[in-house]
Amino acid sequence: MEKLDPAPAGHWQTGYRFGEFRLESDGKLSRGGVRIPLLPRELAALRLLLARQGRVVTPVELKEALWPNEDIAPDSISKCIASLRKRLEPDECIQTVLKRGYRFSAEARPFGGEPATTLLRLAIPPLATSHGVPEFLGSAIAEGAGVRLGAAFSILAKDSVSALVRRGLTPHQIGETLNADYVLAGELRRVASCYRLRVQMIRVEDGCEIWVEERLADQTWWISLEIELAHLVALRLSSEGVSISASAGDAEEQESRPERAEAYEIFVRARHEWHSLERHRMQDALQQLLRAVELDPALVPARVDLAYLSVAQALSGFMPPAIAAEYVRQAADGMTAPPARGEALLPALGWVSFHFDRNLPSALRLFARSVHLPHESWISRTRSAFALSRHRFGEAIDLLQSALRADPWSAWVQARLAWTHHLSGESAASVLLARAALERFPEHEGTLLYCAIILAFNGELGRAIELARSLAQRMPYFDSAAAVHAYALAVAGHSDEARTILERLQWLSRERYTMNTFAPAAYVALGELDQALEVLQSSDEVRCPWFFQMLADPRLKPLHERREFQSMLGILTDMEAEAKRSPIEE
Repeated sequence: MEKLDPAPAGHWQTGYRFGEFRLESDGKLSRGGVRIPLLPRELAALRLLLARQGRVVTPVELKEALWPNEDIAPDSISKCIASLRKRLEPDECIQTVLKRGYRFSAEARPFGGEPATTLLRLAIPPLATSHGVPEFLGSAIAEGAGVRLGAAFSILAKDSVSALVRRGLTPHQIGETLNADYVLAGELRRVASCYRLRVQMIRVEDGCEIWVEERLADQTWWISLEIELAHLVALRLSSEGVSISASAGDAEEQESRPERAEAYEIFVRARHEWHSLERHRMQDALQQLLRAVELDPALVPARVDLAYLSVAQALSGFMPPAIAAEYVRQAADGMTAPPARGEALLPALGWVSFHFDRNLPSALRLFARSVHLPHESWISRTRSAFALSRHRFGEAIDLLQSALRADPWSAWVQARLAWTHHLSGESAASVLLARAALERFPEHEGTLLYCAIILAFNGELGRAIELARSLAQRMPYFDSAAAVHAYALAVAGHSDEARTILERLQWLSRERYTMNTFAPAAYVALGELDQALEVLQSSDEVRCPWFFQMLADPRLKPLHERREFQSMLGILTDMEAEAKRSPIEE
């Protein structure tokens, strides 16, 4: 007879939340804090159904997963599923699909876990560059080599690595801070018509520089450096007795072919530009990405960047949501049998389905199909924004905490976590997180934006005004910063200054698109509730991606009893009801 709770010691997988249930990464299931025991095959069946949520799992697949190489009675599978269903009551999570199998029909969200097998952890800081070397090359070569080594190593998150570089840490210190096994660091210099690459591999445990290499490449074919760098790492570590995957350093990727070099170079230049959050650079990058896709339609990373650049511009207020949605769709159009990296487009498409199309069943299908994707900065931001817009604050917190485990020095993730606690009504936690983010990332635009809101709402008005003013002066084209500045001033009683800023935003809206979704809180602080409702309604009309999050913002509490506000909340309620009537299809 099977014993309960089989979870092998040290074996970790993804954990999930669904309904009132929580399946821990070690296999422990609970409901409302109460432990629910599972038999080994029940756990295996539940994990398989969760991993394939929304899709049919056939009896053959269940048999192979639960009873490999065993003969079983005809009703063994149905009995196992029936027993599992009883443990999940009263929720109806598992649907029988006639003559096909079973489907996990409830919405489930992953929240972390450690990998079942451990790869060596490798940090690759951007290469230092000297005079005459284009700025983008240092990060492009490091990132490209990391992609090629991704099957052999756990490549540490570039946001955290880059943040530590900006703080002045040495490569060894970066490795120690991020608990890496190795750090690959180097510099790129221009020598006549060539680039000279000098790299060293540092073993973090003892700080030993285990090898140093130099390579030359023609300036017209610098891509060869990232290819050779990946091969070099694989070769040298193998000679050190470190076992790594044979696929490391694979040079057969489409972007490395000479005939496609122009498209690839345009793409990496654009990637460097658009992560700046500077309006003109992001708009230039958009044109570059469109050109890269035109030159090489099979260049999937350029399509992925085009999609998330469009999402980023809509969230920043630099592009109308309708145009952003069109670019996201354009990024996905024309892809034939995309490689696995093409799945990174799915959260962006889910974002369009939810915020612009207001089609929650479609959004749920797209996010469910991409649930297995690992943390990447914009994928995690899109996932958490989806949860926040649905007012699923627990899910958003789980997603962001999981992202922080993978990317502990990501300024955006830390600031977004403070914002999530603010929206959920946890003021004390939001203030603590805001202060911690400010201490670690005092100049980051996301930190300044979210923390100005949180501190103003919680009475730290002087600091909030200074943070908002600093951001608005640094980024005068960032409408949200101006609106937050107006809010902080209004709360502090500086009504005339606040109204001047809001009037300027209204004037700008006659000249160009402005994102005004952060302005209602300022109008509420000024006591102008009708104006606040009017601005909210206009945000709804243009499908602003912040609209549903704002409906949860405690700063708008004075609007809650107004009929117009209740009507706007009803939009989300109706979408959720429609999703319950439309189970996720395969």
